Amino acid sequence: MSAALSMYQVSVPVFLRALGNLRHVLEKGEAHARERGDDPAVLLQARLYEDMLPLVRQVQIATDTAKFGAARLAGLESPRFEDTETTFDELYARLDAVSDYLRTFDEAALQGSETRAVTLSTRTRGDLQFDGRGYLFGFALPNLFFHVTTAYAILRHNGVPLGKVDYLGQ
Repeated sequence: MSAALSMYQVSVPVFLRALGNLRHVLEKGEAHARERGDDPAVLLQARLYEDMLPLVRQVQIATDTAKFGAARLAGLESPRFEDTETTFDELYARLDAVSDYLRTFDEAALQGSETRAVTLSTRTRGDLQFDGRGYLFGFALPNLFFHVTTAYAILRHNGVPLGKVDYLGQ
């Protein structure tokens, strides 16, 4: 009989992998733009559709989702970022900073978090109330993967040669 998965195992390593894979597809996107002689900053403002957020914002939200996710599950305040990135290097630095922050969490930090009350304030739906398990599986992970997938799709839509292995990682 196998041991039950912990909240740590189904959150922090998943967040880290998603952000690592996001960094990988961004690196391929930047390289593709440079190889074609395009300004990489233009790619950072690319959108799938005019009313959707640009690539840079998708990365900012994905990183926020991961850092806030771990912090909320642990009952801590998360560091805040100003969302001022305009270059690939600045996005890489943000991804690295969030990954470093996530690595400060361990099993003990998230122990008991499945029942921890989590309140998420939203602009359009007011305060959403969750227990930790509901927050992780019903909001944090789906939101993270939505923004990572959208970033991937923006890059692919702009001709970056990406495939499923790039998204999934090694």
